[in-house]
Amino acid sequence: MAKKKRKKQEDLPEGMSRRQAKMAARAKEREALQKDPRPFGGLAAEAELIALQEFVPSASAKFQVNGEDVTVATVLPGAAAAMVREEAQGGERLVALQVGAHSQNPGRDLAYALSWVLEAEPGETLQSTAADGSQPELKALIDATFTPEITVHNDFNWWFAEGEDVPAQLRQAMNQANGAVWPSAEVSAGVPGAVWWVNPGGGKAHIRWIRTEDNESQVLNALARIAAKGELVLGEGTKFAGAFRTHGVVVPVWDLDPEVAPESYAEALKDLNVKLEAELANDAQLTAAERKQLDNIKSRQVTI
Repeated sequence: MAKKKRKKQEDLPEGMSRRQAKMAARAKEREALQKDPRPFGGLAAEAELIALQEFVPSASAKFQVNGEDVTVATVLPGAAAAMVREEAQGGERLVALQVGAHSQNPGRDLAYALSWVLEAEPGETLQSTAADGSQPELKALIDATFTPEITVHNDFNWWFAEGEDVPAQLRQAMNQANGAVWPSAEVSAGVPGAVWWVNPGGGKAHIRWIRTEDNESQVLNALARIAAKGELVLGEGTKFAGAFRTHGVVVPVWDLDPEVAPESYAEALKDLNVKLEAELANDAQLTAAERKQLDNIKSRQVTI
């Protein structure tokens, strides 16, 4: 008679039955799949982090992470999540927001990558930034009141330190990436959120204004009220194009003349912000004309 196979001994958490352990594991899986509505919410740098992840081709910003300097960038070589330069190249710690492998929770992913890069050795690279639950809260790593100064790059030559011996394959990849960098600039207008100008070619430049209000519907209603008055513009030759919805915030977009300098829109943005702030405080019902404008804005809203 054949002997009965013994069940493989399971390494169960202390005090848990097998059923309880399975339920706990499933709960952890569900939590990992649950998307954060505002992944960078509560941070003064929320708009800047959204810009780096979604709208800016090549840029970087310095953060203090548990007392260490870390460069948070748009893209790293090979779409890596994080890396530490060799000591001979300065040992800089870098983390990317636009990565090849990630989860649907960019705030947790960033916390995971920041935690990894603090412990990594010079020369090491992290390929996947997908959070595994071991990372702390993002607010425990970076100062929630800190707003970084973003450095915009015209190419990806900053990927490599001066004098670094770069393999031909990586040099070729960098040159290909350089060809995809659109001219971009942050517009300093002293208004809430972050304003970014970009010229993708094709005869139109764009301004994308990342607003970080808690109530998206209020922002859309305010835009609709201003549009109904014919005032949702940034001056002559500009046109309201629609709005992105990303990471729980609204990003209004305008089409522009690419020959006009980005900083020339600062005053128009300030004037529009005054109108927008006034309408955000308006809790009256929308008129028929305003509802029509709201429907028009929603019909062109793109979620990314």
